[in-house]
Amino acid sequence: MTNLFENINEQNIRKIKRFLRATTTTYPKGVNILSNVNQDDFIAIVDLGSIQFESTDYNGNKSIIETINQGGTFGSLTFPINNEEVSCITKEITQITYIEYDSITNDEISKTDSYIIFIKNLIKILSDQVNEKNNRIEILTKKTTRDKLLEYFKQQVSERGSKTFTIPISFTELANHLSVDRSAMTRELSYLKDDGIIKTNGRKITLLY
Repeated sequence: MTNLFENINEQNIRKIKRFLRATTTTYPKGVNILSNVNQDDFIAIVDLGSIQFESTDYNGNKSIIETINQGGTFGSLTFPINNEEVSCITKEITQITYIEYDSITNDEISKTDSYIIFIKNLIKILSDQVNEKNNRIEILTKKTTRDKLLEYFKQQVSERGSKTFTIPISFTELANHLSVDRSAMTRELSYLKDDGIIKTNGRKITLLY
């Protein structure tokens, strides 16, 4: 994942943050940060810790939309910030830096080399997030748990360039990501193994086809 300040030295990072009027807040574990921020257009950087976007339906059922770890970026352009069913929960003590979109057009710094790198990083991050969402849509269009698992595995192989990979999230989180029942997913993993389609060792998966 591209970092918003990748290939920019600390001095120039501080300069960019100052010109962009960036603000930094530290949250304890278990806080819904969306209830504490202005939900107008912004970019947020997870400096330390991690957050999890969750959706709760009218029955109270929760599903995980996405987990963002240290160095990750999110914002109102790419996440349903204003959706009342969506919350953004800190998974641990988390520090987040906020930047308002309006400040990005700051003429005083826009022509510097470091700022050009910053803008390129931002475009790359937004592009990656669009691709991730398209991949999720591709998974959710599959009708069966087996097909969703195989599509997820195919995406992991494509991303990592190897038919052997480790699922980067817990099985509970994977079931939420696929929008399937955890028990049904566990059974299907066993069936895939029995059918000689995959080999497993904990969260380590090898595709055999």
